Amino acid sequence: MSLKARITEDMKTAMRAKEAERLATIRLLLAAMKQKEVDERIELDDAAVVGVIDKMIKQRKDSITAFNQAGRTELADKEAAEIAVLEAYLPQRLGADEIAAEVKAIVAELGASGPGDMGKVMGAAKQRLAGKAEMGQVSAAVKAALAG
Repeated sequence: MSLKARITEDMKTAMRAKEAERLATIRLLLAAMKQKEVDERIELDDAAVVGVIDKMIKQRKDSITAFNQAGRTELADKEAAEIAVLEAYLPQRLGADEIAAEVKAIVAELGASGPGDMGKVMGAAKQRLAGKAEMGQVSAAVKAALAG
């Protein structure tokens, strides 16, 4: 079963179970997926769906930071609950050591050295690690590999 089909089935399950918060988050995800399909005139595969989920999680993390700074903990809690629902659809993430090893391999393959090659390495890393790792961690690993 594709990830898209699984999300649709989970929406139906949440409807039957009357899980309002979970249902609302899943509907937001489906709407974002549909928007991307319409905008780009494509059919999303699992990798593209993971990309949409990653983007939504990043938006919610940014919102949590803003809400906490403004003292709106109830809104931050709501965003955190949405992140928990969204993360259930992500594949198992790589650990910090695995990310560092992948980045070192990419740097060696490209013959990259120094901070000037950051863009070249990040481009290759995004292709190879999309959906498997959080890009903030990948970026930090690339900086460390190019600095050392």
